[in-house]
Amino acid sequence: MATQWERLLKNQGTWVGSFTQIAPSGEILRDIPSEVVLQPLDSGQTMHQVVRKYPAGESPEEITLNYRSLGRGVLFCETGAFSQGSLQWSPVSDFGAELGLIHQNERLRVVLTFPRQPQLGSLTLIREHLQGTEPTQRPSLSSEQLIGTWVGRAVTVFPDWQPEQTMETKLSLHQSGTHELEQTLQFGQSPPICTQGQQIGSSLKFDQGQQPVTVLLMAHGASVAFPSSIQPGQPLFLEAGWLISPDLRQRLIRTYNQRGSLTSITLVTETKQP
Repeated sequence: MATQWERLLKNQGTWVGSFTQIAPSGEILRDIPSEVVLQPLDSGQTMHQVVRKYPAGESPEEITLNYRSLGRGVLFCETGAFSQGSLQWSPVSDFGAELGLIHQNERLRVVLTFPRQPQLGSLTLIREHLQGTEPTQRPSLSSEQLIGTWVGRAVTVFPDWQPEQTMETKLSLHQSGTHELEQTLQFGQSPPICTQGQQIGSSLKFDQGQQPVTVLLMAHGASVAFPSSIQPGQPLFLEAGWLISPDLRQRLIRTYNQRGSLTSITLVTETKQP
């Protein structure tokens, strides 16, 4: 099994794309062209990272980092998918995370921030492709594209280095009314979890349970799921989704327990059943 550092190296290259700032309501606020360089040095022992942004009408911005190890809040999956961010949720601290998915010559990342408040404060969607390659053109995600049954495999990575866990998954989404949806989710042999949601614009609101969830449908087949309002003492998760093709989807889930502590990240790769 590849080490966490070896999984980081699967992200090496020059990634060209943009940082799109999106309001929690789904409104696009700003789109900034970008270039991210991940270059291994010292026979792969050091990572040289450069982030360049090119805001319209402003001077370019550049941040350079060199590092030889990864922080406890960073976890990688076998594909190179990763998540980094807060180890602990607290009502008196800023909270948030980045979740990144990778497929062939493309990456999709989302950054969510809760600035000392229970509601999402800011959201950034980052779409990238390797320099010299052509990105796939994907439409904005719609609930119609997700309706059906999806069967897949989930691999969970833990921050305390315990062995990874793999299990089968099944997700079914059906329309139960004009703007109502019904979702059934099952991991492994656990009992199915059934929830009902309502579509409001580009958002799906699932208000059952003790930690209501909002799913935001975005450009390029992307989605993000987050607590509508973080409830202290309840487990929570942040999720990035990517509809890579009409019948192939990836989801990356960053999970916290009832004490607000990071417990794992899970990569789900699922296919739509005919």
